[in-house]
Amino acid sequence: MAFSIRLNPQEEKLARGYANLNGISLGEAFKRALFEKIEDEYDIRMAEEAYKEFLKDPVTYSHEEAWAEIFKD
Repeated sequence: MAFSIRLNPQEEKLARGYANLNGISLGEAFKRALFEKIEDEYDIRMAEEAYKEFLKDPVTYSHEEAWAEIFKD
């Protein structure tokens, strides 16, 4: 799938500079940025859901306690 993006001259200069700095095409730079944004938003939502679950039962364990539980018996 192909698409186009309108950028003003300053935006284009910044985007091309970023792509050149990283040795990638402008298209690859935008693709990476898009998927990183998607991943970041997904991670935030998962963290928010985990925090809501934690608030329902706010019990925590130390590393030692967690490992002891994992490797008991």
